[in-house]
Amino acid sequence: MTVLRDLQQWCADVMVVNDGSTDETHNLLKTSDNVDVVEYADGKNRGKGHAIKTGLRRAAERGFRYAITMDSDGQHFPDDLPNFVDFISQNPDTLIIGARNLNADGMPGKNTFANKFSNFWFKVETLQSLSDTQSGFRLYPLNKMRGMKFFTPRYEFEVEVIVRCAWRYIKVANVPIKVIYPDDRVSHFRPLRDFARISLLNTILVTVALLYFYPKCFVKWLIHSGQRETTWTISAACGFGVFMGIVPIWGFQMAVAVAVAHLLKLNKAIVLAFSNISIPPMIPFIVLGSLWLGGKILNRQTALSLDNLNVNAMYDDLWLYVVGSVTLAILAGIAMTIVAAAIITIGKMLNKKVSQKENL
Repeated sequence: MTVLRDLQQWCADVMVVNDGSTDETHNLLKTSDNVDVVEYADGKNRGKGHAIKTGLRRAAERGFRYAITMDSDGQHFPDDLPNFVDFISQNPDTLIIGARNLNADGMPGKNTFANKFSNFWFKVETLQSLSDTQSGFRLYPLNKMRGMKFFTPRYEFEVEVIVRCAWRYIKVANVPIKVIYPDDRVSHFRPLRDFARISLLNTILVTVALLYFYPKCFVKWLIHSGQRETTWTISAACGFGVFMGIVPIWGFQMAVAVAVAHLLKLNKAIVLAFSNISIPPMIPFIVLGSLWLGGKILNRQTALSLDNLNVNAMYDDLWLYVVGSVTLAILAGIAMTIVAAAIITIGKMLNKKVSQKENL
């Protein structure tokens, strides 16, 4: 009851989920004013994760955008609530976890180890770093989490929810909080059983990260150009892709194309697509065209032809080919940029005319 009284000094909307308590909690909550009490019809204990999900669902039904959870054992300080409010006002729709000072005097050693363990696996699973991933003092962005379904019912839920929110690109962050562990504090965490459940969950999450999240991040990085696409950036990506497909750096064309496109903030997917100009049907024309251009520039002739296209003959004219292919790559890249820009511009004009007719 002390936790409730202290909390009501800072927050008018307080909710308590009674997760099958067998002491006097039910009767005490009856006497509490201005508290939204949620209890199960069968009175059974269903686990911390189930209780949190029930509370978050109730808060969403009541129209709240955010919900803050606190453990009821007195370890958290309600006067830390402004830390969450200040942070969320500057960073809307963030999932915030209260960060404890795990190096403080009196901090249980098992808590410090467990948190470092959890922090490590969170980073492996999400590629993000947090100083505290286990604190129960949290702010949940209900609107951003709408439609998400969680499967874990007990302590492991607090791991599942932050990992899956990070996978959904919901920002997860820490704010500093105070914490105390009273001597008479009762913990329902069962080390062997609950740690095994958390370890099993981390095994599953790492597997999903390797098969789904990492590839998803790579594809997003590949496609994302870092800026709003314009006619120029799209056209330049097409032209640069053609250039990289012809330039004579065999075996490294794709890697260099992606790296340079990233530096130039060009759409990497477009660059890669157009760099595939060096496909089998085009290779003879690219090689012969390069040799012809090289011959013109260096005032030499090549003996190569479609009937005499072999490695030995190409080696004799290697310098001719290098000079010609670089020149061809530049000219083809410029031409592709101009053609792409013209096509995009014409397409935009036609779309504009269609839109104007539809609006009449």
